[in-house]
Amino acid sequence: MTPILTRRTLMGSSLIAGAAACSPVRPNGGAGPLPAPWGATPSPRQLKWHDHRQYGFIHFSINTYTDKEWGYGDEDPKLFNPTDFDPDQIVAAAKAGELTGLILTAKHHDGFCLWPTMLTEHCIRNSPYKQGKGDIVGELEQACRRGGINFGLYLSPWDRNRADYGTPGYIAYYRAQLTELCTRYGKLFEVWFDGANGGDGYYGGARETRKINAVQYYDWPSIVALVHRLQPDACTFDPLGADIRWVGNEDGHAADPCWPTMPNEPYDQVKGNTGVRGAELWWPAETNVSIRPGWFYHADEDAQVKLPGKIMEMYDQSVGHGTTFHLNLPPDRRGRIHDRDVASLTAFGNALRATFANNLADGAIATASADTGSTARNVNDGNLDTFWLAPADAKDASIILDLPPGRSFDTVRLQEWLPLGLRVTRFAIDVSDGGDAWTTVAEKDMVGPQRLVRLPAPISPRRVRFRTVAAEAGPAIREFALFRSVAPVDLPPLKVTDASIVDRTTWKVTAASAPGGEALLDASPRTAWTSKAPATLTIDMGRSETLAGFTLTPTRHVDPQAAPPMKYVVETSVDGRSWTPGGTGEFQNINYARATQRLPFTTPRAARYLRFAFPQPAVPAPAIAVAEIGAFR
Repeated sequence: MTPILTRRTLMGSSLIAGAAACSPVRPNGGAGPLPAPWGATPSPRQLKWHDHRQYGFIHFSINTYTDKEWGYGDEDPKLFNPTDFDPDQIVAAAKAGELTGLILTAKHHDGFCLWPTMLTEHCIRNSPYKQGKGDIVGELEQACRRGGINFGLYLSPWDRNRADYGTPGYIAYYRAQLTELCTRYGKLFEVWFDGANGGDGYYGGARETRKINAVQYYDWPSIVALVHRLQPDACTFDPLGADIRWVGNEDGHAADPCWPTMPNEPYDQVKGNTGVRGAELWWPAETNVSIRPGWFYHADEDAQVKLPGKIMEMYDQSVGHGTTFHLNLPPDRRGRIHDRDVASLTAFGNALRATFANNLADGAIATASADTGSTARNVNDGNLDTFWLAPADAKDASIILDLPPGRSFDTVRLQEWLPLGLRVTRFAIDVSDGGDAWTTVAEKDMVGPQRLVRLPAPISPRRVRFRTVAAEAGPAIREFALFRSVAPVDLPPLKVTDASIVDRTTWKVTAASAPGGEALLDASPRTAWTSKAPATLTIDMGRSETLAGFTLTPTRHVDPQAAPPMKYVVETSVDGRSWTPGGTGEFQNINYARATQRLPFTTPRAARYLRFAFPQPAVPAPAIAVAEIGAFR
């Protein structure tokens, strides 16, 4: 079987040509005629989307109950039975983390639908939840409306359940699903298309591998057009021709900076992470990451929830670099966000609220070296519908904030007026104690949708200056704000009490095709065992256990010299001499999602020893790398 494409690999290569120019429609605080935009500009819906900044992803489906990341498509709908689904609790958790909206996985790759569609029997109608009368999509949508946050939907193009997947009939089915979702659940702010398409599946009982040419099969421009016709304000993710692109990883960070513009050509992962300055297409990045190692809830990850400080770091490296921040929050089997996730979100949200509650530039006197009128005051007037505009030929323009005495800050927030394009290429932040001498404290590329500049320590200058170092046209700056950062309160370690997780304190690596096997047992995804292929490994657990399967965590660090394994062969033994086959298979999407994989044995069995063989890396690389191996009862 050929490697399955990453779920974010771009699905289209034809484009709805040209970036849609957005004419400035907001007032400019009394400025004169506006100059022509420089380069690509956002469409009206993209402009609104940029201001959503950070929002949540909700992965909740059959996989929550099978403990998998990707379902095969043969799951019984009766498995889906949340015991205490509480959409208002989910929304409250999102709001505690200052998230402005939620995007729900209405259908993942297994094909199970969380709304009572009549288009398929593989849906919530045939589950025990509310005796088949439930509607997770509708219930969460209404909770979002009650909570005052935005609502969006994810609909996987791949469907491992459908017998007609790969035929024209499935495309008609997919369009009908999309039409239902875009017409039944009110206004959507984003519609999310996954990039994983084609591979092994149930396919109505065929149980085979199906390959497609995604570009030709889906005809993405027509599907994007369908969404825009039904939901004019919904941004689409992420084929070429859609409104939003993937940032190129699932680690929660964008390049510094991450330009919103891209060439009018098929997606390139490296360019997707950085963007391309001056490219013709406004195709901004969304930075998506899960609060846990996996995208769906797994009890053995309760102690691996990202801490508040880590979430703040990812916020700085996404929103602060010019992208949006899309944080996944997987509900547990009750249908609620786990207490550990809520605690981490709340601590992050509290720090974010405290940091940005008080703009220390309020009341400062703003003066500009070049101005189209009296617009300098707009950078700190608290009104994001106004902006400072320098003349088009004033490419070296600067603006100074004279601060009241005693104001101490360590964070600068800047926003460019996007309808006039990305005019600033590079800028500096300078400070002065009041004289003519200036000290540069930061120099960065791109202002863009939003730029956070974090200083190493608080400072208390009398004046602070934004200065263009390189620009294509005189700057148009929407906001020049100053803040004093508040660090998140950390959480105490969580002791896992799940009885299904096998304790590894007595485990030892007794044989391996390369040294360094102790890295597999150190409870850190940052360290890894590396071996040339084929890689082999034997573990003595120190005592006999009744096992149901094993777990494997790939290294989080992307290394061109080593990739996660593509496939596995596992055997078990009670004495280290006689071995019983445990199963063979493929680690699905492992090189891109980098999530813990949970693989059941063919049957539960007593075992003391585990023996693995990994024939080849998931993508071409000189070696195979694995961060952790575990087991479950």
